[in-house]
Amino acid sequence: MCVGKIPVWKYKAAVICAWILFMGTTVTAQDPQFSQFYAAPLYLNPAFAGSTGQARIGTNYRNQWPAINANFNTISAFADFYIEDKKSGVGFILNRDREGLLGLQSINFGAMYAYELNLTKGLSFRPGFQVSIYNRSINFDRLTFGDQFNPTTGQVVSPQSVEGLNTGQSKFFPDLTMGGLLYSKNGWFGVTTAHITQPNQSLVGSNDPLPMKISGHAGWKFHLRPGVMNEGMYAKPQERSITPTIQYRHQGQFDQMDLGVYYTFEPLVIGTWYRGIPFRNINGIVNNESIVLLIGFVKKSDKDVLNIGYSYDYTISKLGPASGGAHEFSIRYSWSTRNPRKPPPDKLFIPCPKF
Repeated sequence: MCVGKIPVWKYKAAVICAWILFMGTTVTAQDPQFSQFYAAPLYLNPAFAGSTGQARIGTNYRNQWPAINANFNTISAFADFYIEDKKSGVGFILNRDREGLLGLQSINFGAMYAYELNLTKGLSFRPGFQVSIYNRSINFDRLTFGDQFNPTTGQVVSPQSVEGLNTGQSKFFPDLTMGGLLYSKNGWFGVTTAHITQPNQSLVGSNDPLPMKISGHAGWKFHLRPGVMNEGMYAKPQERSITPTIQYRHQGQFDQMDLGVYYTFEPLVIGTWYRGIPFRNINGIVNNESIVLLIGFVKKSDKDVLNIGYSYDYTISKLGPASGGAHEFSIRYSWSTRNPRKPPPDKLFIPCPKF
């Protein structure tokens, strides 16, 4: 019996090796990531809480490597609000990440706060922080150990192992994230530091600290001649712009970069970027991960905005396109909560993409 072209015993042996690495004192996995990172603003940086000047809700869903058993499903839901009188933003986020082969699952809920500082007329800074609670769990019943195999044939001969691991194992731990965002009318630069306390995430009683994750994101929006929707007194401008962006992440022994560009032609947004670091090797393997393609739709009215996006990661690593790449969907809705009798505030808005 085979899995694809791989014999079952070799396949399960690979699973065992991955599990041994997981239990080690050095974490060998990264936090979940979204290709549409600006469509998941509170996941990217707590300083984005309340950044639209409105109330906002949204959700993101990512299915990575759907063609193989060891795929990952990640979902995130968030809400944030802007408190105009306090120049403050508050937000809440719920994330769940699940690995398909062993059922390794991480769920976390976070609350965040950000404050808006007007440094000059054309420059603002938003510091923010997030406090979270995590729960990690795994289904040990899906593991297969060496004492269950016939060493000659490689077949499973025993349904149980002598390993004393209990199914349904889970652990709770707190976490802290801080971030900052500097921006002008056309550009922005942000930094986020997650897992500041490096909490112990081990499910088996060992010391397994969650590595600190440091990320930076920046970009610049080049405005083109705007389009026009409707005619006469009903005419409204439509954005036309080109926005190159970059994001860099470092966590434990891993580094990753997203480099790309968005083209906005309201109501449509298209984008493409490269994920990887071609000048850096990991165990002799070039760090090329994927090419991402995006299409998004933006619908605006006087008081609310709806954003819907879809992106596909075309895998260019040695895992190859046969893994199924990654599919990602996002939807966000924001609406005004301010008193319409009050004059609009004189404030900058962050020019980053919607996806």
